[in-house]
Formats: sequence, structure tokens, C-alpha cells
Amino acid sequence: MAMFVHLTSAADVPRIRRSGVRAVSHGQGGARGAYCFPVLPSHILTHQWLRELARFGRRGGLVAVHVRLDDEQPVLVGHYSDRWRDAQATVPAAEAVRRIGALDDPRGWEVFVPRAIRSREIHRIRAAPQVAGWRYRPDSHGTRPCVCQGCQVRGAYGARRLRERLTHPADGPPPRSSTLLARIEAAGDPGDPVVLREALDWFAMRRRGPLPRLARLARLAAHPDPEVREYLVWAVSHWTTPGVTELLDALAADPDPAVRQAVENVREP
Repeated sequence: MAMFVHLTSAADVPRIRRSGVRAVSHGQGGARGAYCFPVLPSHILTHQWLRELARFGRRGGLVAVHVRLDDEQPVLVGHYSDRWRDAQATVPAAEAVRRIGALDDPRGWEVFVPRAIRSREIHRIRAAPQVAGWRYRPDSHGTRPCVCQGCQVRGAYGARRLRERLTHPADGPPPRSSTLLARIEAAGDPGDPVVLREALDWFAMRRRGPLPRLARLARLAAHPDPEVREYLVWAVSHWTTPGVTELLDALAADPDPAVRQAVENVREP
């Protein structure tokens, strides 16, 4: 039997003892299940994800749920960055333990169980050290933190002082829609992908797009660079502008799988 540790909120302990760990996390390919990590000889490496998970606020702190899985249980294993490239491998649980244990630096690696963990598979639940592990990413200590909206958690400890000390190019009022559309027009046809992605990033911060000129953005759905088409999905996904639904319908049939996946992600309830 392979031994893993699953880190979760202390408030969930009564439910976990009663019915196990629910399959509420999303893994590679949209699978639902639970994340865990092998129990290694190193106590710090075993609990390396604790500080990163604690950043998002867990009631009562975090606890370590030790689970025993059958050696032949299929799991996904890989670095967390491999998840977005669909590069994590499906292997038996015992092989996942062997692979991670053989690494010189297993920081950032994870194991995903594509199902719920049953209560009879729980070995024990114990308190976890609240200061173990890395934050943001491995080796991030000593590097300049990013203060963009995607990296910073509003209300997190020290977030306001960090934003005041380090400014970001995206801080302050965004450019006017007419300015952004002028940049897109000046980029040419089909247009410089770097300029187009930057403009679409600004449009993604708006709740409503430029209604009379939505067609000028819709033409980017035929841009030869798939990253531009993916940025277009994220830019218009939260708009309440009429015509957005039809634009997303067209992008849902895009030949690039990353663009199609982006449409699925923004349409998830």
C-alpha cells in the first residue's frame, strides 16, 4: 500500500473522518479528484505544499490527512507546471511514489487521485507544521515578488504594503477603449501578437466591451497565432456585451486545443 498525505482545512476533519475526502479539486484534463503527496523521509518535503495552500485562507489552519492507496491505483504524477500542458503521466500509485522519491528536487511535484478518497483509506489525521514549505513557487525566496492582479491575493497579509512599495505597469486607470482599439489597428494585419496580447489583457479587466466596435475584436478569432485567440477568449469571457456568446461559440470550434479548453474553462458553472 502506498502512503500519501493530503493537506486540508482543519474545519473539514469531522466530515473527512465520516465520509472521506471529496473529489472537488480539478486536475489535468478537467478530471475531478484530490491532490496529495507521497510521505517521504524528509518531513519538510512531505509537507512542502503547506505554506502555499495556507495563503488562500483555511479555517482553523491546515491538517495532514495520511491515506493508504492500493499500489495499482491509477494516479496522475508530475510537476504542477506540467498540468497546464497535459504532460502529467498516469501511473500506478506505487510508481508515483518511486518517481518522486528518486528526484533530486521534488519541490513543486504533485500526485492527483482522480476520484474521492474513501474513509476506510484514511490512515490517520494529525496536526501539520504551519511554517513548512515554499510560497508562490520553489526558489521564490529572495526574488522580487510580482504584484500584478493575477499573482497577488487581495486581503492577504502584507499585500497592501507590497503594492504600495512595488508598482506594477497594470496599476492605475486602464487605457480608454478607443486607445486600445487604436493599438490593435496600428498592429497591422494580421497584427503583432505581442501588441495584441497586451491590448487584450487590458480589455479582460473590463466588465463590458466596446459595443459598436466588437467586430474589430472579433476579427482576431481568425488570427494565425493561437495565443492571440486564447487571449481573446479570456478578454471577452466576462463581458455582458451582446455578441459575446456568438464569438465564444465560434472559438469553441477552434482548431487549437488550448483555445477550445479556454472556452470550456470560462463557461464552467
